[in-house]
Amino acid sequence: MMDRLRDIARHLKSEFAVYRLVLKHPRTPWLAKALLGLAVGYVLLPFDLIPDFIPVIGHLDDLVIVPALIYLALKMIPDNLMVECRQKASEAT
Repeated sequence: MMDRLRDIARHLKSEFAVYRLVLKHPRTPWLAKALLGLAVGYVLLPFDLIPDFIPVIGHLDDLVIVPALIYLALKMIPDNLMVECRQKASEAT
């Protein structure tokens, strides 16, 4: 189980590196940049749309909103741009 968690952590770290490169790339659509920025901002904000003290639903909004914003942003980014950024990220590590 610990090996699986380490693999997931490594994968997330590499994905964040890819997203950072995508955000800096000039060919990335502005709307995709805005959605990724919103996702990061929502995670970092000290308040939520639904407060966390409400059982289950308070944490569920974090599990739905952030991945949905990231999913929508990634759908707007051209595939060849994602491949290019993945290659750059893998070369950097």
